[in-house]
Amino acid sequence: MSEQGKRGNVPVWFEIPVSDFDRAVKFYEQVFEVKLSAQQIGDTQLAVFPYRSEQGTTGCVMSGPDLQPGGQGTLVYLNADPALDPVLDRVWGAGGRIVTPRTALPPGMGYYASFIDSEGNRVGIHALQ
Repeated sequence: MSEQGKRGNVPVWFEIPVSDFDRAVKFYEQVFEVKLSAQQIGDTQLAVFPYRSEQGTTGCVMSGPDLQPGGQGTLVYLNADPALDPVLDRVWGAGGRIVTPRTALPPGMGYYASFIDSEGNRVGIHALQ
């Protein structure tokens, strides 16, 4: 593949499975203070997270007949910039729970944490502050 055809990021899309679509959309909109874009593809509902550039990675919460939320699979880390603590504070108010508290990475790499969302998924967050 030519350099021109390569994407800037290895991950290009993620899907967070949900059982209660409206509850999950409300949860993520409240926690990250964003508006998700709801769409329907066949019998699958999805709500896409906003992204800032064509090179950026984004994904969605998704509800469909073959999707099952859970906390044992792949862990997706979402951007909590500019600071981790305000996002963590909103997790509790939105009905989630913290499972990995704010944890420092090596100098200059920021902080991470993880939570259980309204659907039972384990999701990570990262921020530089």
